[in-house]
Amino acid sequence: MRALVTGGTGFIGTKVVHALRAAGHDVTALVRSPARARTLAAWGCRLTEGDVTDPASLERAVEGCDCVVHLVAIIAGRAADFERIMEQGTRDLVAASAAIGSPRLVLMSALGTREDTKDLVPYFRAKWEMERATRESGLDHVIFRPSFVFGRDGGVLPTFVRQVRYLPVTPVVGTGEAQLQPIWVDDVAAYVAKSVDAAGVVGRTFDLGGPDAVSWNELYARIRRTLGARRTTVHLPFGLVRAGAALAERLPRPPITRDQLTMLERSGDNVCDVRPAVEAFGIHPIGLDEQLRRAV
Repeated sequence: MRALVTGGTGFIGTKVVHALRAAGHDVTALVRSPARARTLAAWGCRLTEGDVTDPASLERAVEGCDCVVHLVAIIAGRAADFERIMEQGTRDLVAASAAIGSPRLVLMSALGTREDTKDLVPYFRAKWEMERATRESGLDHVIFRPSFVFGRDGGVLPTFVRQVRYLPVTPVVGTGEAQLQPIWVDDVAAYVAKSVDAAGVVGRTFDLGGPDAVSWNELYARIRRTLGARRTTVHLPFGLVRAGAALAERLPRPPITRDQLTMLERSGDNVCDVRPAVEAFGIHPIGLDEQLRRAV
């Protein structure tokens, strides 16, 4: 099977491409700069230059592909950026896939994407619209909604580890009682790699998480234990952090945005029932303590 992967050079994307290649699939990666995708090329991927905001490049990219794995997303930007890159980009990709009769579309969404959260922030709205475009495409499709994706070399976990390792106190936004259910990036990649030709999964949406649901307080306590660090926890009010985020948003790559704080404060616990995904794919994600051991 030949799979087109969008977002293949990203944190999750590189793991997905590696898992697809390890499973014996041919991979075409849509990349903006082939020079920055040498690792993918070394794994035997075909690189096609383009962008999800360029419909013509999407039409070229899907040629000869049996499956499309759509991973492209942004986490910060203007509302118009989310609409252009995530929403319209998905609609154009769906149109290009339908034109060639691609049998399957695999979409990476996000846990917390729901009817009641879609208007909270542009990110959730964009994910909601991406899901809707996928469901209404007429294509066989699989949608994944992962919780926080942890890994050693990307995502948010390295930031959390650095906070505990180097700061004299551990800052936790709010009360720290809200829960999350982190999943290791290689486990996410394994789910995606299996989904491109698995039976009995078409038309379904799967929540993804690890086996451990913990509060933010417990997460930082486990990081401290893994590092052997003794730190006092300081709970920061959302209002105070929001003011700092407003200033941080002036940076090219802000460490946190006001929209991300809104998602953290108002979208509820980031946890899920993992049994449907485990039963459908036979993948048992590693636990949080092992994730942290691998990360540090």
